[in-house]
Amino acid sequence: MIQKFSIDDFLDSANGHPVIDVRAPAEYLHGHIPGAFSLPLFSDEERAIVGTLYKQTGREAAMLKGLEYYGVNMLRIIADLKSLTNDKKLYVHCWRGGMRSGVVSWMLDLFGYQVAVLNKGYKSFRRTVLDSFSGSRNLLILGGKTGSAKTDLLVELIRRQQQVIDLEGLAAHKGSAFGALGQPAAPTQEQFENELFMHFRNSNKLAPTWLEDESQRIGQVNLPNALWLQMRNAPVIYLEIPFEVRLDYLVQVYGGFSKEALMESTLRIRKRLGGLETDKSLKYIESGDIKSAFAILLAYYDKNYLRATAQRNPASIIRIESDTVHAVSNANLVLQKTGSSIFNASGSH
Repeated sequence: MIQKFSIDDFLDSANGHPVIDVRAPAEYLHGHIPGAFSLPLFSDEERAIVGTLYKQTGREAAMLKGLEYYGVNMLRIIADLKSLTNDKKLYVHCWRGGMRSGVVSWMLDLFGYQVAVLNKGYKSFRRTVLDSFSGSRNLLILGGKTGSAKTDLLVELIRRQQQVIDLEGLAAHKGSAFGALGQPAAPTQEQFENELFMHFRNSNKLAPTWLEDESQRIGQVNLPNALWLQMRNAPVIYLEIPFEVRLDYLVQVYGGFSKEALMESTLRIRKRLGGLETDKSLKYIESGDIKSAFAILLAYYDKNYLRATAQRNPASIIRIESDTVHAVSNANLVLQKTGSSIFNASGSH
């Protein structure tokens, strides 16, 4: 018997079982439930043909064309499922929880699978995602100027059972003009929101969640406005690390990239950096003097970061001085300052 679940029950029950997205490949690529497998009932082209027929000729013609594709495509779906999993419990959804998930789940049920369908489909998941960011959250913001190795510190905090969401990891971007170097392809805005929602959903609500201090835009994606406003009002643990230490760290991280990649990244901020400083930086990179180029860029980012920090409530900022970017040392300082027993989290991250 096929079951129908609301979004919360669907996500809770599906934990550990395959979630099958039967929408077309382009729909899946635009955004999907994290961890879901794409087993489309129709290809992008087939979906377009059926949709055009529905608009121009009517429902019956569209259904007949869909039936032409159905048999062959269901054989493929079942074959793919057998190679994908031995699990007989499946969670299926389409866009609205209508015909596509209905006919696929019907056939899977006949084949002996225990099938649950998401009521109102992926559309209901998206509504839940967007609504969730307005909820109140217990946040701790890790601040510090560019080159403070904040991401390394977050990794160390995870190792110490702190609850962390790596925003730059989800965005596939490290935040500066050089942030895309060495990173995988950026997600769509929709998928970024989906991943962020699931991280928060799976977290321990009683424990604080560490986030890195970010501008609202991270690479190609934006933090949801409601969440970003909460981040701007949350307590900040601010690392004060000397300029030269941070500069050496940035040279170590980015110095191995090609001159072309570094110059291209520098040119992205030409308008904000100014023509003279940009040209100086480019000449330094061309000559192989990466440190001098980065010194110009780091001074620019420091000014920006100070401007953004000045907009926060000073009482919300806890400053910690350190002479190193070493993650273990800085984690010790951070946890001593905040009180590791208070902020210890046993939830997932």
